[in-house]
Amino acid sequence: MGFARTCSVALVGVEGVVVEVQADLEPGVATFALVGLPDKSLVESRDRVRAAVVNSDAEWPQKKLTVGLSPAFVPKGGSGFDLAVACAVLGAAERIDPRAIADLVLIGELGLDGRARPVRGVLPAVLAAAEAGYRQVVVPEQTAGEASLVPGVSVLGVRSLRQLIAVLNDEPVPEEEPDGEGRPDAMLAGLLVPGAGVGTGLAPGAAAGDGQNQWPDLADVAGQHAARTALEVAAAGAHHLLLQGPPGAGKTMLAERLPGLLPPLTRQESLEVTAVHSVAGILPPGEPLVRTAPYCAPHHSATMQSLVGGGQGLPRPGAVSLAHRGVLFLDEAPEFSAKALDALRQPLESGHVIVARSAGVVRLPARFLMVLAANPCPCGRHTLNGAGCECPSSAIRRYQARLSGPLLDRVDLRVEVDPVSRSDLLGQGGRGETSETVADRVREARARAAARLEGTPWSVNSEVPGHELRTRWQAAPGVLAAAERDMERGLLTARGMDRVLRVAWTIADLAGHDCPAVDDVALALQLRTGIARGAPTVVGAAP
Repeated sequence: MGFARTCSVALVGVEGVVVEVQADLEPGVATFALVGLPDKSLVESRDRVRAAVVNSDAEWPQKKLTVGLSPAFVPKGGSGFDLAVACAVLGAAERIDPRAIADLVLIGELGLDGRARPVRGVLPAVLAAAEAGYRQVVVPEQTAGEASLVPGVSVLGVRSLRQLIAVLNDEPVPEEEPDGEGRPDAMLAGLLVPGAGVGTGLAPGAAAGDGQNQWPDLADVAGQHAARTALEVAAAGAHHLLLQGPPGAGKTMLAERLPGLLPPLTRQESLEVTAVHSVAGILPPGEPLVRTAPYCAPHHSATMQSLVGGGQGLPRPGAVSLAHRGVLFLDEAPEFSAKALDALRQPLESGHVIVARSAGVVRLPARFLMVLAANPCPCGRHTLNGAGCECPSSAIRRYQARLSGPLLDRVDLRVEVDPVSRSDLLGQGGRGETSETVADRVREARARAAARLEGTPWSVNSEVPGHELRTRWQAAPGVLAAAERDMERGLLTARGMDRVLRVAWTIADLAGHDCPAVDDVALALQLRTGIARGAPTVVGAAP
């Protein structure tokens, strides 16, 4: 009897579980049984692995073969177990030393010719292996850069099973012939879901670089001084934003320029975002690490499952997870289904989504900055004088009620985007500040907030609980008088009061104040309620 074992990783959402792959050979009729709760794609690995072993000049054992995946209660799917199954079988057949693979984690698909093909989710899989104490990982060559992002792990990238057998046996490593120059690399097909980048609305080419020159410039927006201020405050404190105005006023232009104001991701944030994008199959080949904030803009016909996550079997990341640490832009927000919009309430508060299905419960990260864009009525001309809006009042009320009160209560900033005037459009008033100028102020404001919040679990003002703001970082006496009056009149809820205080701290950080002043609170109330308070609408910029 021959026995060997090695390890691979099963992905549950964006988290990995180390799986021990065991192979047992016994005398009897030549059969191949795969046990341990595999799905259809994993059951098919029996034929792939057999063909790959034979075409790699290795002998397939003509005995009763049983391959077990432990723990058996964890659902397992995908083709990423092929390398581990092949090595376990060869170890049981003594083609390779079973001790050489006992402490290895192998992740990758095998082609029928024995080539190692890349799979999605390598980064979260290697992170799970590192947390479990494994220090040696074998992956296909195309994903070696992604696996190397995990510190403390030795990564071996191989092109074929033949090369891996040679490395494990200390034999000369054979050279694999590369594809013809100029031909498309079919091996990269395992990394990208067809059409995923277009379907998610993710901006192309935003995975690497400093991000400042990859987004449209804020200076291209004509006028809209109040909306630009709200955009700056949203970027500095990660506050959610509602842009409401007639068609053609520039709501989408403003939202598309928000990612260019956000600072680059930290190392930990980059790993989180890269892990989600790797599992979703939208990580560009050759760019293993996402360094800039993602921007996701799903169409208004998106279902609730596509927004928060779902699918057959174990749930897959939705738009809120693809926008993790970035911007989720919902254009024509009232056109989204009410069920889909209300499903955003939980992630807006908690920063994650817990999706329960019959196959299991998955926790997906979803800490994003939400931007909603909405017209004032079905025709969009309700707020325009003399524009001829013919929508009945009942239709206007129904249209505006599609954004529910509990959802809007979680939005910190609400701005009326007015139509652009002729002088602004023709540039007679001069161009506004560039994205680079505003981004510098945003970085300085975030640095002030980070210094104040050092030693706490929070890094931006929008994450700080209201209780902490009222007790640990108290405002000066009398500063919150206007907000307290609004709360007594029913214009603000308790949650709204906390959010006004958070926005006031962000405005104070932009202005360089040690704590919120009366004007900072007035501007925060103005941005929250839409009611003019006489506060200046420019923060941080020189007068």
